[in-house]
Amino acid sequence: MSTTTTEALSATTLLRFATAGSVDDGKSTLVGRLLHDSKSVLADQLEAVERASLSRGQEGPDLALLTDGLRAEREQGITIDVAYRYFATPRRRFILADTPGHVQYTRNMVTGASTAELTVILVDARNGVVEQTRRHAAIAALLRVPHVVLAVNKMDLVGYREPVFAQIAKEFTAYATELGVPEVTAIPISALVGDNVVEPSAHMDWYGGPTVLEHLETVPVSHDLAHCHARLPVQYVIRPRSAELPDYRGYAGQIAAGTFRVGDEVTVLPSGRSTTITGIDLLGKPVDIAWTPQSVTLLLADDIDISRGDLIVPAKDAPATTQDLEATVCHVADEPLTVGHRVLIKHGTRTVKAIVKDIPSRLTLDDLSLHPHPGRLVANDIGRVKIRTAEPLPADSYSDSRRTGSFILIDPGDGTTLTAGMVGESFAAPEPVKDDAEDDGWDF
Repeated sequence: MSTTTTEALSATTLLRFATAGSVDDGKSTLVGRLLHDSKSVLADQLEAVERASLSRGQEGPDLALLTDGLRAEREQGITIDVAYRYFATPRRRFILADTPGHVQYTRNMVTGASTAELTVILVDARNGVVEQTRRHAAIAALLRVPHVVLAVNKMDLVGYREPVFAQIAKEFTAYATELGVPEVTAIPISALVGDNVVEPSAHMDWYGGPTVLEHLETVPVSHDLAHCHARLPVQYVIRPRSAELPDYRGYAGQIAAGTFRVGDEVTVLPSGRSTTITGIDLLGKPVDIAWTPQSVTLLLADDIDISRGDLIVPAKDAPATTQDLEATVCHVADEPLTVGHRVLIKHGTRTVKAIVKDIPSRLTLDDLSLHPHPGRLVANDIGRVKIRTAEPLPADSYSDSRRTGSFILIDPGDGTTLTAGMVGESFAAPEPVKDDAEDDGWDF
């Protein structure tokens, strides 16, 4: 790649997006079509796909094979794991997460969409909006993905009829609006033949909007976290104790959000001790300022007891520390989550013991109603939980910070991830429930 090309790519913006949809809605085919038609597939990759397609008796290349890399995925024709692909056009760079459609693997959609700024949800034009479509829309809303694209696929199989598209777009948009999704863009496509994926369709002259790629290239990317609340979860304490650096003590980590400057007064949580930043090391060199997502080492004026898991924040912008969290969660494990469940909670770089005090409600996907006090959450359920932690945690609301407002619950026995959680209110917030046992007996 030439120097000019490299400089041009570094100057373009980056969009992280995920694809989701039910089984056989054509997600992997859409991703393959995007890669193929945007000239992002190497010749040897395309030749390998052509050979694999021919061996399966297909006349043309099956573009879904560009992303379905596991043997089981190719044999069954479904996506199981999250497939990440990186590609670029002259206008923007992309990190794409192709997530599974089968309900059994919905948990992987949570993983793929957790860092996405846009989600493409596919719907088969023949089937319309189904339960899995609603589940994916709910997860996108839960994760506060700012942009959602409804791609109504397989329009060629319904004769490219506008009323079919219009009805699906109306139903989905109404549902997503109830969930609080801020923006929905509906696009009629046929991933198999390429209609409205990269090039405009000649079969749908009634549609005057953008193609999928055009929308991806032009949608506003507002993920500038440098202006958010500054947060640095400490990953490691550096003490070389060498002849050159006998008294060096630095606190290393990746800045989760915001900006730090030499001279800033900061507070270390959960201890609450305050001090001043005297130096910032970045890639082995001192700098005066650092911002997310840079990995840095902070030098502080005072010797404070700081260890992995602590959070360094501006003294005037510190989140409250608490042992009682209320959050919206998506349960991802086969084992149910129940009231009284003893777990580990991982928040940032800190992991502490916790217990599930209550499960106030579970979300019903069909009508977005809340089922009060279900007692447990099973795999793929979305609901509200109340958690008591053994130690105070400095948690932001997820609406303020996706990085420091999120957590996972872990099985302390085998390390299995049980639940992905988002602190604070959300679309699944229940009516206030009187808790007669607010402080009774949750000891560790």
